[in-house]
Amino acid sequence: MHSAWIYDDGELGSSGDATTSLPWWSFSKTIIAACALHLAREGRLDLDAAARGPWTLRQLLQHRAGVPCYGGLKTYHDAVARRDVPWSRARLMSEVGEVPNFAPGEGWAYSNVGYMLVREEIEAVASCDIGALATELFGARLGLSTMRLAKTPEDFAHVPGADGYHPDWVYHGCFMGSPMDAATLVAALVDDLLDEGVHPLGGGIEGRPWTETAYGLGLMAGRAGALGRATGHAGVGPFSCCSITRFSDVSRPVSVAVFAEGSNEAIPEWEAVRIARA
Repeated sequence: MHSAWIYDDGELGSSGDATTSLPWWSFSKTIIAACALHLAREGRLDLDAAARGPWTLRQLLQHRAGVPCYGGLKTYHDAVARRDVPWSRARLMSEVGEVPNFAPGEGWAYSNVGYMLVREEIEAVASCDIGALATELFGARLGLSTMRLAKTPEDFAHVPGADGYHPDWVYHGCFMGSPMDAATLVAALVDDLLDEGVHPLGGGIEGRPWTETAYGLGLMAGRAGALGRATGHAGVGPFSCCSITRFSDVSRPVSVAVFAEGSNEAIPEWEAVRIARA
């Protein structure tokens, strides 16, 4: 397990190798949302306008658009396990179907495909890929020397269990970098994203530290029992998982990034809680 943490007073901490570059999985959604918000505040995107469908960008970012996803598709997971070449966009949409799960704004359902649609809108406006835009907006300003968009299986060649996995199976894009860069980034982004509000989801998740759950713009924004607010994003792929979270109500507010082998997100989440309690 590899982890890094940053207290608001500037003190740093780490365990394992806090410099090794690892997949950030769904923490990429937080980065995508931050890019969208930046473009919106520049007047280049409208988060509340229709976005190539009956939904708005805000609804896509909050998983309230009803867009189907591939997470439950056996064909998808079988293809990933075989280390097939990623499907084309047309094949993906054929597999998931294009009929919304519910009318936009009338429900909540997690969707990687929804974030793919957001990425496409961002890249059309920015005239560059999401990796280049994130580097431009956050990389130099925050000193993120390892953050990048994974593009080929070679990017994961050093990661245990990757075995030729292609990052394009993550259709919204998979950022990667060190635990220290991830902790730095979540510390910098969450408050700005929280200003856009969150959509309450209800109670806790069995076996995980969440006691209240909500989702904002690219943010899991709930509570972790007595620790109070816990905001950021967990992530999971076929061979690794992570929890990248800011704990703002503890006596020393801290941002924590934890990475583990396997696909049980609860493991890095509970480790992040342990660090935040220390």
